[in-house]
Amino acid sequence: MGESSRIAGTDGLRTDARRNRERILVAARAVFAEQGIDAPMATVARRAGVGVATLYRRFPTRDALVRAAYAQQMEICARALTEALADPDPWRGFRGLVENICELQREERGFPAAFVAAFPDRTAQDARVREQAERDFMVLVRRAQAAGALRADFHPSDLTVALLSHCGLVTALPHDRSASRRLVAYLLQSFRAEAAHGALPPPSALSLRSLPLAAGASPGQRRPSRT
Repeated sequence: MGESSRIAGTDGLRTDARRNRERILVAARAVFAEQGIDAPMATVARRAGVGVATLYRRFPTRDALVRAAYAQQMEICARALTEALADPDPWRGFRGLVENICELQREERGFPAAFVAAFPDRTAQDARVREQAERDFMVLVRRAQAAGALRADFHPSDLTVALLSHCGLVTALPHDRSASRRLVAYLLQSFRAEAAHGALPPPSALSLRSLPLAAGASPGQRRPSRT
């Protein structure tokens, strides 16, 4: 083993350990995009070219691997919500949030499941983060409605339905950016106040936590808790 592989970086990991970690995370995103986040951990290890024991030393549970693999995307999503709330134009903020989340869906096909995986209340901190995100989103919705931009009958489950629709499109047409952008534009136009003509059927009972978490799953089917 060369000297460089024994030198620890600022994160306390040796160079070879950091490389293994990065290979695992890249492999995890690729495998999750193909098979969903329920893909066997051994499959991720094989794709990364490391042993299963090495993978588990770095990521002792599936949740730990999922969160690490999509940490950057989670940060982007959280930042998008913060920026949406800070925008003096509530409709522009709402539109930007939807566009950003859908762009993440298109770029990282495994991200929708990972996004939802952050919502279960596994710890008190998880619950606080989720509840705060839900409150912030409702603040944004009410502001856009008060400004007369977002239709008055918009329901939070409508966002879930929109994300499901877009997720289906990018799964079927992963490389068609034009189709993705056009669908998002259609969805956003349907949310505008001026698009409200007559009463809608009752809203769905779906929430972000009831989105399908794996390829082939049905809405409401929760991911098993196995590691």
